[in-house]
Amino acid sequence: MSMTQVYQWCSWFKDGRTSLQDEPRFGRPHTANNDWNTARVDELIKVDRRVKVKEISLKLDIPKTNVYDIVHDKLGYRKVSARRVPKMLSDEHKRQSRNLSNPAAPVSTRR
Repeated sequence: MSMTQVYQWCSWFKDGRTSLQDEPRFGRPHTANNDWNTARVDELIKVDRRVKVKEISLKLDIPKTNVYDIVHDKLGYRKVSARRVPKMLSDEHKRQSRNLSNPAAPVSTRR
């Protein structure tokens, strides 16, 4: 935290502020990060795992930053070889990946 921010907080508490929570402020609340849009984004990714954030943004008319937050933070997808895959792979997925990368190698059951 910068010294400027420390001085600002000290000033606020000297003026009578008692809460550490943010004060309500003006502006439009974020409405794109809701469950309905999350489900729509998930469906688009399941249909085509090579879909880009920009394409999703244009199809659903949601800002790219919000689509990125939904894809990475809420749904937990990450990009691997231009495809979106879940971050946590199951043991079966790991086994299939090993078999595809080196089909002649014996399958190890060691973890």
